[in-house]
Amino acid sequence: MQIDFWAPIKLSIEIAAFSGLCAILLGIVAARAVLKQPGIKGRMLIETIFLLPIVLPPTVIGFLLVVLFGHNSPVGQLIFALFDQSLIFTWGAAAIASIVVAFPLMYQSAKAGFSNVDSEIEDAARMDGATDWRIFWRISVPLAGRSLMAGAILTFARALGEFGATLMFAGNIPGKTQTMPIAIYTAFESGQSELAWAWVGIMVLMSILMLAVIQFLQRYRS
Repeated sequence: MQIDFWAPIKLSIEIAAFSGLCAILLGIVAARAVLKQPGIKGRMLIETIFLLPIVLPPTVIGFLLVVLFGHNSPVGQLIFALFDQSLIFTWGAAAIASIVVAFPLMYQSAKAGFSNVDSEIEDAARMDGATDWRIFWRISVPLAGRSLMAGAILTFARALGEFGATLMFAGNIPGKTQTMPIAIYTAFESGQSELAWAWVGIMVLMSILMLAVIQFLQRYRS
């Protein structure tokens, strides 16, 4: 069987870009909401749920996603009724798995960044008549920019390297859900070491580049 070398690479970048963007936006919104509501009831439970994917094995996350979106779940039945197909073993399933595992990294980075923003600057802008939305985009985000950028890179890298949850929830379908990590595993299992090494080299190179950018941002910040 002829193997399309570039298909897993293209698919991984597409899924990582989409899921990374979703995780970045969700992480920023969630971090801002939690910090702005310090007395919110159940805050510890909420943050525990947000950070749970960091400590849970990816296979456990994949299993929970299958249960949540499976044929027998209310969510899965609703999706099937709306789209006439199941979410499992689709591109969307791979994207959701990546969003779930990457979200905590962005949430932590955004929370750290916003925590370091001087509230007096925001209060001064508010007294001058600036709206909360304008303050957020013109003051809070720029001041937390380096943390947000580092978090965004880590989020994309985590989404790019996702394996366990994607394999369980989206499967291993060439050209559809077979991302680079899954393709590497498949090639290794089938004895195609040279092919596996080629994909490994690309992933290592991409990871080095992303880590270099993060280190540059940290040095620039200091």
